[in-house]
Amino acid sequence: MAAPRPGHPVRGSSTGRPLMAALDLFGRRWSLRIVWELQRGALGFRALQQRCDGMSSSVLRQRLTELMEARIVKQEPDAAYALTQFGQGAYRALRPLVRWSDDWARALADGDPATEAETPRRTEKQDRASGCPDRP
Repeated sequence: MAAPRPGHPVRGSSTGRPLMAALDLFGRRWSLRIVWELQRGALGFRALQQRCDGMSSSVLRQRLTELMEARIVKQEPDAAYALTQFGQGAYRALRPLVRWSDDWARALADGDPATEAETPRRTEKQDRASGCPDRP
């Protein structure tokens, strides 16, 4: 399967919007994990496979091919895999989701149903100011 590309229909969307292509790419099993594991530096194939809980070599090869086609990952001259500038940007974009998931996990562990009511909701104006797309 070829890597999703902005401007072309992707799984779940015929619009070709860049966000939809990114969601298709990163929604593929193991894709985000590979980005996550490469954020600390380049890794060879076997080391990356081990960090990804021993995923099958065929799936890892497929995901690496897709991520390289999408210019998220590159292969170094020594055959190790590393994030490109776009890959590093994707990792930086994930950091707020990591913080959110930590807060979410704490709220669920506390078992406090009031936590949901205390979470401030963003306004449309705040979303536009931060560059978030319009809400559906």
